[in-house]
Amino acid sequence: MKTNKAFKNTLTVIGSRLAELRIKKGYSTIKEFTQKYDLPEIQYWRIEKGKANATLKSLFRILSIHKLSLQEFFCLIEDEHLV
Repeated sequence: MKTNKAFKNTLTVIGSRLAELRIKKGYSTIKEFTQKYDLPEIQYWRIEKGKANATLKSLFRILSIHKLSLQEFFCLIEDEHLV
């Protein structure tokens, strides 16, 4: 199904951008990052790997760590083929 493939691609792109932001912030591992900011490690790993659908609440919390709004974040990935 084309919709399912597009959705999985979107999750992968979002996760990749979150990984880039984490690394840019100086955290080479997910474990370091999640411990520092008291995030659930397994769930964050799944989001970053594109294996889980992040809720808006979770995404908002993660982006606030990076001092980004939802709009700013999605502008960062605007050029990617999300659909």
